[in-house]
Amino acid sequence: MNTQIEPVLLPVDREPVIRVIPMPKDSNAAGDVFGGWIMSQVDLAGSVPATAHAKGRIATVAVNSFVFKEPVFVGDLCSFYAEITKVGRTSIQIYVEVYAQRRLQPDQVAKVTEAYVTYVAVDNDRKPRPVDPLK
Repeated sequence: MNTQIEPVLLPVDREPVIRVIPMPKDSNAAGDVFGGWIMSQVDLAGSVPATAHAKGRIATVAVNSFVFKEPVFVGDLCSFYAEITKVGRTSIQIYVEVYAQRRLQPDQVAKVTEAYVTYVAVDNDRKPRPVDPLK
């Protein structure tokens, strides 16, 4: 039985919407990056395609699922990939995947997080407004 694990690679068919390196201030006493820091970055990453599709202001209304698969460490290069999965009348659901290049080593990659986040397009009065359907 072959127990060798296939190496994880960054997606080559798309570009990350953001890339960031967590710093010591983003970690706990054990040196792991706080989950809340990762969650805030996921929200930012998800907002990029949501804002583009909505052609304007959006608001985060739900974190539908959020899975921490592996820890993130200070010095990892985190790449956040986001894509639209569903569009409602006013809402846009985004799937976000996060990969970490361990200590900037391109051959040491881990998929660390995945999440579904829902945003709603809002007008100047912060009231929901319609968005275009997904093409």
